[in-house]
Amino acid sequence: MLDDLLLDDLKTIGEYDDPESIVSKLQEMGEPDLVDSSTGKAKSVDGILNFFNFFNSAQNQAWAHATHQFGYIAPLQGGSTESQAIRHPGEIAADPGLKNDRINIRLDRLRIYKYPGGGNHNVMVTFAVRNQVADTQESVSFSQVYKVSEGQSAGIAGYPIFIGLNVGSQGVTFECSTVNVKNDADLAILNALESSPFQSGLKLLTTAQPAIAPFTAITLGVVKALAQRNQNVPVQKL
Repeated sequence: MLDDLLLDDLKTIGEYDDPESIVSKLQEMGEPDLVDSSTGKAKSVDGILNFFNFFNSAQNQAWAHATHQFGYIAPLQGGSTESQAIRHPGEIAADPGLKNDRINIRLDRLRIYKYPGGGNHNVMVTFAVRNQVADTQESVSFSQVYKVSEGQSAGIAGYPIFIGLNVGSQGVTFECSTVNVKNDADLAILNALESSPFQSGLKLLTTAQPAIAPFTAITLGVVKALAQRNQNVPVQKL
């Protein structure tokens, strides 16, 4: 288990302490229900109250959940269109053959059901693990960016994240976070994260890599800096 979670200090919108903070952030991001489309300005207080009365409270929004869990979806049989149940990882039989072996982790699907701000989203997804190398562990994080419209899925299938991750004898502890980036001034950074080197995943070795620590520190620094900027907000953390 990770003693110090790399992404734990990211504060998602679901962890905000009061509805007023949520309203302020949503207005910042141009949430359609809180911004007058004809003027581009925040709606009146009455309009905002009507919005929250309609949804009962901000906490009922899909993005307001502060707690998430990993789930397991079994591979589909060829030609099958049946829905697959999402199962708790503890229900899945472990594969002892993966101990002290190497695995690849890929992102097969990314769907945005409902995110703050509405419309088109630039979603920065950050992954963090511990790479087991000999008798040591090295913290590794990696970020990728996907453009996804509200209610749609990203055009990806099996995008590489970590290639050759060393599992070790205690399994893998995995972290993930998403940040919805609306600040236009940050698009240059996002473009860098969309470049070919980042789309090919992070290739890990069986020996310690001196460059991993500074690379991870830089990656986490960028993620946390963007997360705190106006018009940007962390949405999920697990």
